[in-house]
Amino acid sequence: MRLILASASPRRLALLEQIGVVPDAVDPADIDETVLKAELPAHYAARVAAAKGALVAARHPGALVLSGDTVVAAGRRILPKAESEEDARACLTLLSGRRHRVLSAITLIGADGKARHRLSTNIVIFKRLERAEIDAYLASGEWRGKAGGYAIQGRAAGLIRAIQGSHSAIMGLPLYETRALLRAGGYPCD
Repeated sequence: MRLILASASPRRLALLEQIGVVPDAVDPADIDETVLKAELPAHYAARVAAAKGALVAARHPGALVLSGDTVVAAGRRILPKAESEEDARACLTLLSGRRHRVLSAITLIGADGKARHRLSTNIVIFKRLERAEIDAYLASGEWRGKAGGYAIQGRAAGLIRAIQGSHSAIMGLPLYETRALLRAGGYPCD
């Protein structure tokens, strides 16, 4: 049974390897990830994960296709994947001293075309950040392309006071839910 990872994220690939899963191929989905008007974070993450899976599954008939999307949300607001230092600064300033949610949605499309979905909702609490801490984090460049402008697996870990939920989900792939979906889809991951 072939497994295709529908993601360009090196983190997702490394996380899969942590549980002994090595995809047969990596085929990123290039889709429009624009947030729909009034779309809530959980719906957005699930919709985008499903759309990525469906696109890649059409290119690999008969294979299992695993896709995902991770969203950082402050209340109902979806924070961007920081592409500029200004984006990252705005995100970190907003998250400073506050709790926020990280939603990690995954979709597994089976060889039969049946889609299975899971959503992991997690809480992250940043310490109150001093301007110098934000400046130092921005200088690291680690924030580039990261949802909410930070990477918990890097330097930002020292700025996070607490988490509730799955560390791997906050990184981008909820391993418990992923393993359960793969097993339900008939993929051997023991």
